[in-house]
Amino acid sequence: MRIKSAFITLALALITSSVLSSGPLKAQTNFKLPDLGTSALQALPLEKEQAIGEVMMMQIRGSSPVVSDPVLDEYLSTLGRKLVANASDVRFPFSFFWINNPEINAFAFYGGHVGVHTGLMAQSDNESQFASVLGHEIAHVTQRHLARRIQQQQDNSAMTIAGMVAGILATIVAPDAGIAILSASQTQAAFSQLTHSRSAEQEADRIGMQTLNNAGFDPYASSEFLTKLAAQIRYKYKPPAFLLTHPLPESRVSDVRLRAQQFEKRQYPQSLEFNLAKSRVIARYHHKPVDAENLFRKLIKENTFYNSTALKYGLGISLLDQKKYAEAATILDELMAADPKNLFYIDTHTDLLIGQGKAKDAVNFLESLHDNRPNNQVITLNYANAALEAKQYALAERLLKSFLLEKPEHNLAKQLITDVYKKQENLAAYHEANADVLAQYGAYLKAADEVQKALNFVEPQEVIKQQRLKALLTQYRQMQKELARL
Repeated sequence: MRIKSAFITLALALITSSVLSSGPLKAQTNFKLPDLGTSALQALPLEKEQAIGEVMMMQIRGSSPVVSDPVLDEYLSTLGRKLVANASDVRFPFSFFWINNPEINAFAFYGGHVGVHTGLMAQSDNESQFASVLGHEIAHVTQRHLARRIQQQQDNSAMTIAGMVAGILATIVAPDAGIAILSASQTQAAFSQLTHSRSAEQEADRIGMQTLNNAGFDPYASSEFLTKLAAQIRYKYKPPAFLLTHPLPESRVSDVRLRAQQFEKRQYPQSLEFNLAKSRVIARYHHKPVDAENLFRKLIKENTFYNSTALKYGLGISLLDQKKYAEAATILDELMAADPKNLFYIDTHTDLLIGQGKAKDAVNFLESLHDNRPNNQVITLNYANAALEAKQYALAERLLKSFLLEKPEHNLAKQLITDVYKKQENLAAYHEANADVLAQYGAYLKAADEVQKALNFVEPQEVIKQQRLKALLTQYRQMQKELARL
């Protein structure tokens, strides 16, 4: 599924000024800002940790290239949930998301949010290596390493929580930029918050490896991945981004390798889903379509890479994105016929039909799939998008409303329903939905403006709708005041 949507960019100053607001920040709540913006750092109870995590997530959406790709989201979330289900000390739900960045990196922060750079997927050799990093990050959250670091800094009056969290936010997404910000503001002491201590890394390695094994992955993959990173340090002046916040002393690789030996060494099957996700990342996010086509043709010819089926899939995507529909169909139709329930193939088959001007065929194709798997994000969002392209707006609206009842914070679904209302010329609903999208990025003044526009299109007799929108307008303005007072 490929959807071109507006990317809302907020200034870095907004990150610093609004990083400590309420959570979860929705206009429908009266939750007040936690009183954390002082230099006397207090221990973080779980509810405040979650509140800060929600605000940081909001800022990441507004300032970073977060990937809105239902297929990759489904893969990452499924893998993440499998690991969380086998982890210990889980205190709240986890959420996983992608950052479009070729650097090898992953990061976890308050409230169970785990971000993964696309570069980590592209550079992992197998699913166990990829999962080993997620397991490590999950352990940082379950053991509350960031919260514990705050407690250790309670006597540091030179550093406020606001400054520290702003630095964390910048560094987990763009490590070099974050370090520069800290240096410029002379708060180098805050860097200790960004860089996990050796003891924290050892604890995350130990617990993450156990989680990895419990979930059915290869525990030896942890040492394999760290060995790979160590080799990159040896041959590059600049270390991988992951190591800027996860130090790798020489002893760490040895410790992880020795720890893995407590587990039985055995063979693990290849994961087709991992290899398909890797091909999708390489084709759609790391290369221009023509360059991706050349790369996949070369790899198929050499027959030395990770998985021939996944290579064909990557080639099919690169052809599809160049609008070479006939060539793409030769490859993608074959894959679809061999595995008709595969979500990766369902997604690209839908794109192919829409690209060929067969949006109605795409709607018919997805109807039965949706009946069998209602509210699966890949099928439902593709179905809604196909209905939108086929000008079946009532169907698209119904699908998205049902989906958002189950997943009310799904950003892509919110953007899609905004497009539906615009096509229907339902301007009151369009501006209200657009306000909801803007609020997810912390742009409360703009959200309030959109609600005001929505009010202009409400009929005088629609008293209840007017009252609801006026209440929403008041709440957005109040949220902006809450941010401004920090």
